[in-house]
Amino acid sequence: MTTDRTLGPQELNILRRLERLPMTWEQWKLLLMGGMGLTFESVDVAIVGFILPVVIPLFSLTNAQTGVLGSASIIGYMIGAFFAGTLGDIIGRKKVMMYALFVFAAFTLFAACAPNWPFLFWMRALAGIGLGAEAIIVGPFISEFVPGNKRGRYIGFLTSFFGLGFVIAALLGVTIVPASPMGWRIIQVIAFLPVLMLLWWRRALLESPRYLIQRGRSAEAEEIVAGLELKVAQRIGRELPSPDTVVIPANATRQKGSILQNLAALWRPGMVRTTSMLWIAYFATSFTYYGFITWIPTLLVKQGLTVSKSFMSTFIMYLAMVPGYLSAALLNEVLGRKWTIVFYMLGCGVSAGFLANAHQEGVYTLCAFFLSFFMNGIYAGTYTYASEVYPTTFRTTGVGMALSFGRIGAISAPIIIGFAYAEIGFGGVFALMAGLLFLGALFVAILGLNTTGKTLEQISTETETGQLGQTGATVATSAHGR
Repeated sequence: MTTDRTLGPQELNILRRLERLPMTWEQWKLLLMGGMGLTFESVDVAIVGFILPVVIPLFSLTNAQTGVLGSASIIGYMIGAFFAGTLGDIIGRKKVMMYALFVFAAFTLFAACAPNWPFLFWMRALAGIGLGAEAIIVGPFISEFVPGNKRGRYIGFLTSFFGLGFVIAALLGVTIVPASPMGWRIIQVIAFLPVLMLLWWRRALLESPRYLIQRGRSAEAEEIVAGLELKVAQRIGRELPSPDTVVIPANATRQKGSILQNLAALWRPGMVRTTSMLWIAYFATSFTYYGFITWIPTLLVKQGLTVSKSFMSTFIMYLAMVPGYLSAALLNEVLGRKWTIVFYMLGCGVSAGFLANAHQEGVYTLCAFFLSFFMNGIYAGTYTYASEVYPTTFRTTGVGMALSFGRIGAISAPIIIGFAYAEIGFGGVFALMAGLLFLGALFVAILGLNTTGKTLEQISTETETGQLGQTGATVATSAHGR
């Protein structure tokens, strides 16, 4: 990667002014625009678990075909995450967010019309490309607008939109899918319709000033920040805080890399530790998460529950997602991202272990409730950490590659579980998930670094110099050269 130059006084001033802005409706509006996209994404992911028990007999699917179909969206997700991550650093965050929603909406509608399982597979895979693009771009985008002392809480809160989507999907799955032979088609049409409204609303989406500065478009960044300052000042009814106290390292640089240079930068000396940890954490979490989401209704049916009771148990589990996300969002600022991830990984592993040894319907549901709670807390930590730890010039590339690698676990999970269930049974499947989570927690505990309370430019500079891991106060002083 080539470094153009150190940021000039005007560019540093823009960043300080952006960083010091109090949180008002102006930033919340951006978060809501992004969060609603994540909601629709999770609706689409979650409905797989509800339509599989219906399409299995409809299309006479084998266990292997069921696993492949369950992985369709995730295959597309991996492709979308990769390309959206690399393109987000080249063409901008806003454009990728718009294109992603359009791709998702179009192919979700086509999937509802599937005449056979191969067609359904391909349409869901293509819709998944839009899902992956949407998922990886929103976190970095929002992180570039939120101040460092609130970023962990607000990006963690952003992830709760995932949980909201699962609750909506569960409500639709419980009421619509069993009510009609066409229910599995209707639920996909319903997942498509709200996206049209969001596409219209996102016309007013702002581009990230941090991205614009990195691409040498400082005049546009100045215009956006000045507009935000005016609106925020009007909302709070008083003078804005001084930007002089904001820590932006004087040696922060404006870098401009190509796609290949950005990919290579993920593995340069300052980034190896972070990239390795994120890839391992996302693989372990995605394998267990998507194996759980895709197979739990079907596995519960095989344990003797009726389809309707299985769906109701799944709905209760989905209710645990939102408090899981929100509790982790709060702990992001208290424990820090690293220990929040470790805590929720261990809690998830213990819950999976209890679920593996459960023998009654009520115990299944209780254990799965806590499994869901901790599982989604992991994502609140990892999503926040990934969205802040890479430099702006290849931030979405870093997030996209981490999520893409994680989706290898997500793709393989439904297939492996489909084959493994016949050999190791219900308990063995969840014991496998628990072991993988404990391994992931170990890697995060060893390789994770401290980012709490720091500006994005601080994190980038300290990562490159090997200082990331000091306390915020110590590093803030060194960043000013004192």
